[in-house]
Amino acid sequence: MASKIERSALVNYSAQQMFDLINDIEAYPHFMEGCVGARVLARGDDWVEARLELSKAGVTQSFATRNQLQPPHKMTMNLVDGPFNYLRGIWQFTPLGDSACKVVFLLEFEMKNRLLGMTAGKLLESVGGKQVDTLCARAKQIYG
Repeated sequence: MASKIERSALVNYSAQQMFDLINDIEAYPHFMEGCVGARVLARGDDWVEARLELSKAGVTQSFATRNQLQPPHKMTMNLVDGPFNYLRGIWQFTPLGDSACKVVFLLEFEMKNRLLGMTAGKLLESVGGKQVDTLCARAKQIYG
């Protein structure tokens, strides 16, 4: 069964500032609830491959994505490895002047295993559903 998460927010930070936060993958465990591990596997001029480890209520899942970077406006994520039939995500940052932007997060995924999907899918829905709020809180912490 496929799941879809879509969240957005208007923030008083530039698109570049918000893009920089989401592209700082190795910092995720310090501010993203449920993220217990994050590491960059490889990096190119306009892409990065990374592995995330998410954990909640005793359920831990690890997956890797290849992220296409279009700074400061967009990051597109596609599954490389993990317990999904597919996983696709987009972070989009639309400038609203010099010091504000609209943040949009879209995540679509389907678990490989139906039983696993009932638990791990809920984990990803819980963590994924809070990402925009979490990113906004991080921006306030870093940029004031």
